[in-house]
Amino acid sequence: MNAAPLRQTSSLAVISLVFGILGWTLLPFLGSLVAVVCGHMARGEIRRSQGALDGDGMAVAGLVLGYLMIGLTVLSLMAIFLFFGGLLWFATVFGH
Repeated sequence: MNAAPLRQTSSLAVISLVFGILGWTLLPFLGSLVAVVCGHMARGEIRRSQGALDGDGMAVAGLVLGYLMIGLTVLSLMAIFLFFGGLLWFATVFGH
């Protein structure tokens, strides 16, 4: 019976996943940025390790959570600016 060698999980992948979750709860924008940066660094580290490191799924999950929150934040800010910009335009055009 041949035991398979244990693969170590990438610390950056774990950090990416944790901050991806924190980006949706306690640290809305900052956590998402950390998740994206660490997720990309983790995937590169895992690829360069040639099978010695594990955790690509966690890194991808952190990337997805981070990018989704950043996208929703940008869309929300655009909606807020368009709404208040529309109100301002409406007030200047129709408010005599």
